[in-house]
Formats: sequence, C-alpha cells, structure tokens
Amino acid sequence: MHQNLGEYGIFMLVLLLSLSWHESAHAWMADRLGDYTARYMGRVSLNPLVHIDLIGTLLFPTISFFTGAPLLGWAKPTPVNPLHLRDKRYGNLKVAAAGPLSNCLLGLIFIILFKIVVLFVRGGGDAALGRYAEPLFVFFQQAIFLNVALAVFNLIPIPPLDGSHILEAILPYEAAQKFEGFQRWGSLLLIFLVFTPIFGMIFMPVFGLVRAFLQWFI
Repeated sequence: MHQNLGEYGIFMLVLLLSLSWHESAHAWMADRLGDYTARYMGRVSLNPLVHIDLIGTLLFPTISFFTGAPLLGWAKPTPVNPLHLRDKRYGNLKVAAAGPLSNCLLGLIFIILFKIVVLFVRGGGDAALGRYAEPLFVFFQQAIFLNVALAVFNLIPIPPLDGSHILEAILPYEAAQKFEGFQRWGSLLLIFLVFTPIFGMIFMPVFGLVRAFLQWFI
C-alpha cells in the first residue's frame, strides 16, 4: 500500500503538471492572439489550482490508477472567445494546437532531463541521489509517456478535443457547419471509444515508438 501511494503521488504530480501546462498553453496563445478572456480569469498560469476539475482531474484519474481502468481525465477547459481573436481564419486552430504542441515540448524537455540524470548516474552520481533515484526515474518515465499520450489523445478529431477544433478550422465552411452540429454527440462517442480496443490500436504503436526512441537515446 505504501508503494502504491508513492506511485500514486508521482502519477498525480505528473498529471497535474501536464494538464496545467496544456491549459496554460491554450490561454497563452489566445492571449497572444488578442483574446484576453483566459488571462483575466488567471488561466495563463502553471498553478494547478486554477486548472483543476474535481471530477476530471482528481476523481477519474484516481479511480483509473487504483482499478486499472482506462485513464480518462481532463482539466477545466480554457475559455476562448473567437470573436476577440485577431486571426479570424486560423486563430481557433492556433489556440487549439497550442495544447498538444505544448505537451510534445514538455515531453521533449523531460526526455532531455532524463538523459542528464542517466548520464549523472552512469558517472557515479547514483550514490548522491540515494533513495531518490528510483522515484526520479519513475517520474520522468511517467511524464514522458503521459505527455505523449495527452498530445496524441487531444489531436483526435472528436469534440470536445483539440483535434476537433483544428479539423473544423481547416474544413470548408459548409462542412465545418455540419461538423459543428456533431459536437453534442462527441463526448458520448469519446467515452465509448475509450473503453474499446480502438484506443489501444492508436496508442500502443505510439508508445512502442517512444520506448524504442528512449532505448536508443538513453
């Protein structure tokens, strides 16, 4: 139980950091493009407290961790008013893409930090890390895989995920209008797909590539 609680603590720390980074990226991009809604609400911040959704950020991930159920989690959606964006054609696309791209960047940062720690340990620094070495490795591994998962997951073009906003922005006007009508069914479809083998077919090859890259890079 003590080990599980330790692993749970690392898992939640990684999740809170990654989700906060993701939502803050949306808010930052919207702010850069002229919509200050998120900034006025304090959402251009890495402080998890301003992004936490009690059910999506705490309850569902906790249930997933202790039961082995598929991970389904989210933070408070970043408020964006498209009418305030200076780039009327692609502003929404840029704001939506900022989230997944930020997770790719954060994952890359953790890969580099992981490599630095590995080189430090190989150089005889494991004694200095002591009992913190194993939790540190677990943290980096979870951070890398979770950020890759968040990036890929959010690029799926199903409402309300970022991929749906990206797709809607590049579709012709009439097709975009029809796709917008599909949004009310998006959440139900998403929940259904999470509990089917389809998501495994998407994520397993991605995780396999990440593992292969880490083995080569580390």
